[in-house]
Amino acid sequence: MKKGQIVEGIIERVDFPNKGILRTEDGTRVIVKNAIMGQKVSAAVNKVRKGKCEGRLLEILEKSALELPEPGCVHYGICGGCTFQSLPYEQQLKMKEKQVKDLIDAVITEENKGYEFLPIKASPRPKAYRNKMEFSFGDEYKDGPLALGMHKRGSFYDIVNVGECQIVDEDFRRVLKITLEYFKEKQIPFYHKLRHTGYLRHFLVRKAAKTGEILVDLVTTTQMEELSGENESALLEGWVKKLCEEKYDGVLKGILHTKNDSVADTIKNEGTDILFGQDFFYEELLGLKFKITPFSFFQTNSLGAEVLYQTAREFIGDALDDEANQTVFDLYSGTGTIAQILSPVAKKVIGVEIVEEAVVAARENAALNGLTNCEFIAGDVLKVIDTIGEKPDYIVLDPPRDGIHPKALEKIIRYNVPQMVYISCKPTSLVRDLEVLQARGYQVKKVQCVDMFPATGNCETVVLLSKGEVDSKKIRVEFSLEDMDMSEFQDGATYTQIKDYVLEHSGLKVSNLYISQIKRKCGIEVGKNYNLPKSEDSRQPQCPPEKEKAIREAFKYFGMI
Repeated sequence: MKKGQIVEGIIERVDFPNKGILRTEDGTRVIVKNAIMGQKVSAAVNKVRKGKCEGRLLEILEKSALELPEPGCVHYGICGGCTFQSLPYEQQLKMKEKQVKDLIDAVITEENKGYEFLPIKASPRPKAYRNKMEFSFGDEYKDGPLALGMHKRGSFYDIVNVGECQIVDEDFRRVLKITLEYFKEKQIPFYHKLRHTGYLRHFLVRKAAKTGEILVDLVTTTQMEELSGENESALLEGWVKKLCEEKYDGVLKGILHTKNDSVADTIKNEGTDILFGQDFFYEELLGLKFKITPFSFFQTNSLGAEVLYQTAREFIGDALDDEANQTVFDLYSGTGTIAQILSPVAKKVIGVEIVEEAVVAARENAALNGLTNCEFIAGDVLKVIDTIGEKPDYIVLDPPRDGIHPKALEKIIRYNVPQMVYISCKPTSLVRDLEVLQARGYQVKKVQCVDMFPATGNCETVVLLSKGEVDSKKIRVEFSLEDMDMSEFQDGATYTQIKDYVLEHSGLKVSNLYISQIKRKCGIEVGKNYNLPKSEDSRQPQCPPEKEKAIREAFKYFGMI
């Protein structure tokens, strides 16, 4: 298989999140993104590496029998926002459930084979479910008319107008249409990512599912010379007037203007002005009220978030007793949603979140709901948990997409809590962390997928982890080590974990070679030829005494000696 080669074949399955697996006539396996199981497609091979081939989808030669006669959105296939608008929702759920189960089964240990994989929970709304969208200004094609919408699939520059987008409701479409028509009529230029010139950058829209409150934010540069003589204040006043004249199903609570001169193609707040109303709105989840600002982190599917957090609460179940005398850590707590949901059944809930604005919002929301036993700390989990005086009785983990930093995970494991709930928005990161958690004695008890993102390849997963029935009880056990076979316990930790432990506790960097040398000294089994000299005449550096001492301390910590 060579780059540039055109291949055809049937998509035999789709791996997370959107990797179609095409099998050619000669049996070669090619990954083709954005394809659907059962489709016959043609693709151009654009990457060949270590025996793996990837191809760019060129054409769908035959539709899959699973697909709808017509896709659920007129923009499907052009817009890069959705991947599975042509699949019935029931098929989307089946696909996501299988993808997650396959990933977990691939890493599950023998003693955990009996874990319970529960049926996936659907989003209460398969359409019009999003409460937040970030649209981009650009052109439909090079030097074409002004566009406001989503990036074209596979393109960094071209923007697709998405006036009929189906994952948002009619109010989103109204403000989008008004904004595009107004600035197109005024002939205001968009910010060109290569030339770094222009005015219009992004358009942020948020709408609460329960309260119906709407917040919109226009993101621009400060390049006044790009306005072709227009006065900025008058320009924005005209835009605000157009928006306020429209009738909405919800209530328009605020119109904002954010300045952003960063060259990165992301929304960066370098100052926000209120043009109308206020710079926040309220949403409700499971009977609690949340104040949300333009840049607050909040689950993008409000009704789906209720399903997700209710699932997490069910998993926790009886672990938090009726006396409410236990301390819970909510790590990667965001705006404190989970912490506040658990606060009535806990003595204290401590949330840790790296985004300071989210922590401020969490504190405000706790006060808004009259909760006095929630504490929120701003900082990196890796560093902050060393400074917390309390020890947790229970831990809830809801990390970002990349999962938990390995060093932070080690510190979390050391608390040795009887149970944890891990909420993940990216199952590939989840399974990486599950491998470590299982190796350190945690058992996977239950897994539940919750679809928060219909028509896309993303899915939330909730996992209940336990240290076993007796871990939370203090018992006295008498036994003799003399006749016990300890070989199965001696591996204990990976080379990476040992190196991380040594660096953290002694400041020394050690190599795999040094670790294997000390393993042999301690009688720990090492691969027969692992890190041995290539010949009898070869010289190898020997582990210095101070590093040997540090490695031995790591062995003791991990129970290897």
